[in-house]
Formats: sequence, C-alpha cells, structure tokens
Amino acid sequence: MKMPSRLSPHRLPHLVGWVSIFGNTLLFGAKLWVGLLTGSVALTADAWHTLTDSFSSAIVLFSAWLSKKPADEDHPFGHGRIELICAVIVGVILAMIGLEFFIEAIGHLRSRIGVDYGMLAVAVTVVSIIVKELMAQFAFWAARRTSSSLLKADGWHHRTDALSSLVILGGIFISPLFWWVDGAMGVAVAVLIFYAAYEILRDGINRLLGESPDPELLAEVRRIVLAQQADLTPHHFHCHHYGDHRELTFHINFDGDMPLRQAHESTARIESALRDELGIEATIHMDVKE
Repeated sequence: MKMPSRLSPHRLPHLVGWVSIFGNTLLFGAKLWVGLLTGSVALTADAWHTLTDSFSSAIVLFSAWLSKKPADEDHPFGHGRIELICAVIVGVILAMIGLEFFIEAIGHLRSRIGVDYGMLAVAVTVVSIIVKELMAQFAFWAARRTSSSLLKADGWHHRTDALSSLVILGGIFISPLFWWVDGAMGVAVAVLIFYAAYEILRDGINRLLGESPDPELLAEVRRIVLAQQADLTPHHFHCHHYGDHRELTFHINFDGDMPLRQAHESTARIESALRDELGIEATIHMDVKE
C-alpha cells in the first residue's frame, strides 16, 4: 500500500492513533448492534475485539507523546522504551480478551445454540474486513517509516480483526447448514486474538530484554570504522534501543605502541562518523593487539 512520503515520521503515530480510534469506534457500534440483534457470540466478540483497537490506539498516542520527552536525571537515555512497555500492555489485554471469548464460545457450543444472521450481518462484516485491512496497511507502513514496535503491534491488532471478520463472513454463509458454526467461529476468533497477543508480547519482551545487533547495522558500522582507519577490527558489539535513540558499545584493537592521544583521536573520529551517518551514540573500548 503506497502512502504519501511527505508525512513527517514524528506525526505518524498521532495520525495512526486518531484514524484508528475514529474508525474502530464506528465499526464497534455497527458490529455490536448486529451481534446483539442476532444473538451471535462470534459477532459480539469481534465487536469487542474492534473496541480494544481503539484502546490500544489511545496507548499509541500516549506513548508517542511520552517517548518524545527529553532525557532527564532519572532517565538519562530518554523515554523511548515506553513504546515497548505499552506494546506489552496491548498484548496482555489481547490475551485476556481472547480467553474471555474462548470461554464464552465453548459455552455457546455446549448449549447447542444456532444463529440466523441475515444480510445485515453480511454487509457489516464485509465493510469491516475492507476498513480494517486498510487500517492495518497504514499502521504497518507507518511502523516501517518510524521503526516503531508499537505501531507494528497496532497494525497486527487491525490485521487480526480483519481476519476474524473474514472467518465470520465464511461462517455466515454456511450457518444454515450447521447449528454449531457461531460457537466454532467464536473459538476461531479467540485463537486469532491469542496469536496476535503472542506476536506482540514476543516482539516487545525480546526488545526489552535486549537482542543481538542487526547484522546489516554491524556491516555499516564496520564500513564506517574501516573508512576512518583501515587496520582496525571492531568486535564485541552491544546495541541498546531507546525508541529513536540508539546506544552502541564495541571494542577496537590498537597497536600497543600507538600513543594514547592518537588512539583517543581515532575513536573520537569513529564515534563522530557513526553519529553523523547512522544517528548512533557510540562508546568504544580500546584494546591492545596481541
């Protein structure tokens, strides 16, 4: 999905958040109305799943505002990791909602209740699939431009809602043949919600715990180091993400006979080049070649 490139990356989380809140609130009202009208647990679960997208988008807006606060005495690296914390919160909320509707769908199957959907349910479900996939594409595009895990989580939230609506649409057409379709679709929606929660929690927790540096980033760092001094070999990398701010530490082996001032000047040039070319704050440990 092609988006206009002139939008500022700093404004994207706010735009994604407001579009999501507005669209999801309208869809929630339509789905809930049809779900209550037909007595469908699947449609009702799908409606509440949609409303949680509005809630997660409100978290997107809050974290986008808080993560831009400058570093202070208590947070010397800024507030960028609030995005990861909020992403984990969204994942936990999704898991709780999935569990609730899984239990409700099982109860529906045990009671052997069938549902007569009607064309109104078909129309609302089709509109929901189209709108939610467009919103997912917008969020994924914004996540790629901003490298935001929270926007990616928001995109997955929209994507799973579109997929759950697609499952429901298929079930609507075969529901006259099988009484158990609505309960089975409720279980399917719950499983999709669980999967989305797993993806979001895995990504957020891994980044909070710390991951190995990206190989492409390390290749760029080595290129910059060698451009400054061809006989240097950087190693022992550690990279820490704080939202848009990145801290990189690594070691470089210098000749033991090199004067300290010269080695210091060399590392200062490398740190400056990394800052200018990659936007990374680097700290270099000087080792002595064996």
